[in-house]
Amino acid sequence: MTKRKRKLTPERKLEKERRKNEFMYVFMNGKQVRVKRPPMIDGIPVDEFIRNNADPIWLHQNEMWELIEDTEPGQSDSCSHVVDSDTDFENPIT
Repeated sequence: MTKRKRKLTPERKLEKERRKNEFMYVFMNGKQVRVKRPPMIDGIPVDEFIRNNADPIWLHQNEMWELIEDTEPGQSDSCSHVVDSDTDFENPIT
């Protein structure tokens, strides 16, 4: 006769659920290994969430310059068309 399998106690059931949410199993070198899950925001990895939702100012403040996209062809930089009206660079006074 075989032993009857006992049900998990409520504490062990909660611990099992916590471990399941915190860790995942992957294969490394032919062995199954438990590793921490990557952090998620609303089910999306953090890097992808930042890439989709961050504005250029926030990216610059947090030194994520590689994620800042160049301006679109139809747009121009706000500083590119500013001209100082007091200075005449075409005809300098000598």
